[in-house]
Amino acid sequence: MSLAKKNLIIILLILIVVITPLIIKRNSEFLGADGMAEGVISEINPQYTAWFSNIWEPPSGEIESLLFALQAAIGAGFLGYYIGLQRGKHKYNNDRQDKK
Repeated sequence: MSLAKKNLIIILLILIVVITPLIIKRNSEFLGADGMAEGVISEINPQYTAWFSNIWEPPSGEIESLLFALQAAIGAGFLGYYIGLQRGKHKYNNDRQDKK
């Protein structure tokens, strides 16, 4: 199996893992730590006002979670690419030195 096919299968599996909870729990709320922190802050200091507001509010918590997971996946992809690139360069340089 070629590397491109393996990568495509991995990407499809990631999409399935990300989208499946959204389909199974269609009308559920996926709450994160941000909402809980907001509640604690308002309990501690009721006069607190936020420094800024969002430019765009996602239509639901599920979409917000999906975007966060997508951001994490892209970051992990770049990190994995960089680590693989550095390992490949290191291996290439070692192979060149061994041939001399």
